Amino acid sequence: MRTVREKTVYQLTFLPRLFPVNCYLVEEEDSLTLVDAALPSSAKAILTAMRAIGKPIARIVLTHAHSDHVGALDALKRALPDAAVCISGRDARLLEGDVTLDADEPDTPIRGGIPKALATRADVLLKEGDRIGPLLAVAAPGHTPGSMAFLDTRCGALIAGDAFQTAGGIAVSGQLKPRFPFPALATWNREKALESARKLRALHPALLAAGHGNMVKEPGSAIDRAIAEAERFLERNAQTEGS
Repeated sequence: MRTVREKTVYQLTFLPRLFPVNCYLVEEEDSLTLVDAALPSSAKAILTAMRAIGKPIARIVLTHAHSDHVGALDALKRALPDAAVCISGRDARLLEGDVTLDADEPDTPIRGGIPKALATRADVLLKEGDRIGPLLAVAAPGHTPGSMAFLDTRCGALIAGDAFQTAGGIAVSGQLKPRFPFPALATWNREKALESARKLRALHPALLAAGHGNMVKEPGSAIDRAIAEAERFLERNAQTEGS
């Protein structure tokens, strides 16, 4: 595991050279918030990082319910029974293995690794605008129907889950980067992902912390380029489908 600190955020990266999977510890005065739970084998390293910082993990916040973001959840909940598990009400269904769509959602299949045997359930169902300490919950559907991002209002760090990737080049969810194609292949709806990317850009983040890849300081111009690329891709697709 590799650990990098920026502002209030510790990025913990598993398999950094092969298949980088990130989770984050957000430091508060007397506790930590864990954002995402990485891989099934990650629990021990996450707990070791917690002890090295010297503060307890008080809550576990999930950006979405794909297996590489909830993998160690059961083990962590056993080790930290008092830590509240928080996820959007929509993706709480995916946490339980339910991949059905709502009537008003785009009829594109939910992709990616959906957990099938997790015992842990959500303690808190999040919605847009909720606050988890200094973190502001922002609905960011696209990668999954209930994806969320979290903005640390103290310093502008945006923990975006898979709404963006920085591994293989910065991209909006659903835009294929050949050097790291996996988030794109696991994206539910590209149009929704683009809408969410624009919404997150409007927050003017000072730091972008994605689910896969290195953190990016002052990411505004890089996000703008990624959004423009996604717009061109969807426009070409629309023209092809209309011809």
